[in-house]
Amino acid sequence: MSTIGHEDTPVVHMENIVKRFGTITALDGVDFTVDKQQVMALVGDNGAGKSTLIKILTGVHRPDRGQIYFEGQPVQIQSPREARALGIETCYQDLALVNLMSISRNFFLGRELARRLGPVNWLDMREMSTLTRTSLADVGINIRSPSQRVGELSGGERQSIAIGRAMHFGAKLLILDEPTSALSVAETRKVLTYTLNAKERGLSVIFISHNVRHVYQVADAYTILRHGRKVGTYAKGELTEDDIADLITGERER
Repeated sequence: MSTIGHEDTPVVHMENIVKRFGTITALDGVDFTVDKQQVMALVGDNGAGKSTLIKILTGVHRPDRGQIYFEGQPVQIQSPREARALGIETCYQDLALVNLMSISRNFFLGRELARRLGPVNWLDMREMSTLTRTSLADVGINIRSPSQRVGELSGGERQSIAIGRAMHFGAKLLILDEPTSALSVAETRKVLTYTLNAKERGLSVIFISHNVRHVYQVADAYTILRHGRKVGTYAKGELTEDDIADLITGERER
């Protein structure tokens, strides 16, 4: 395994992570590190352990063994709410957006702005719409109207809203779960650009994908899992696209 040295404390370091489901070992002593302002690709075939590792990091599962460090401090992440409180935002493949709600309502979902009129709190739709439009524009995402329903958006537009939302709310670590899955070439290009924009704004990014070509375009480093074990972590330029594909499938050892 290659080692990638940085003076700064990593934003996250997962050490010797083990997770079993009954007799199945999903993760077997996996180490995983993401440095500050780094795009780290997490790649592997179905069943490699990518989703399990991320669910442990985001508090969905608890590891059977191992330790997580966030910004150098040991943490126990017991729920997605605790992960979010640390500054970990996840854009899942299904995006967790509500199709019947507007872009602005989805942008502030769970963090709605309200104003008090007498004994009643009212949603401040005007302020949420204004902030949604300006916040997305700040990161290069232009929308037709904050009041447009999310269900009317394309896959790439929906993905951009989820990414922009995470960036607006001060995430330190942004996790993108198969962000280019089932997107057109043009929409994929936009999502890859938004990923690089997130890095430029100071975020660290975990880019989970089985598409080696997309990973190769945006990632600073690659962590490869196979059958619940870590194959290695490699710096950009250390591997070709074919090398990555071969390591994923096990056709080549390194």
